Amino acid sequence: MSISLIFKIAAVGILVTVLSQVLKHSGREEHAFLTSLAGLLIVLFWIVPYVYELFETMRNLFAL
Repeated sequence: MSISLIFKIAAVGILVTVLSQVLKHSGREEHAFLTSLAGLLIVLFWIVPYVYELFETMRNLFAL
């Protein structure tokens, strides 16, 4: 896992937070929720391969 992934996740978090706050203050709570959900899904798609690799390593380590 590289440090660039951590920076990407932080950048998405900051961007989603700012957009969410702007949308909430303008009265668009639904759009703010969808923005937060989209940010979460993007980050999850980035992390899933690493989680899969972790479980494969654990499975191979314990030879299950």
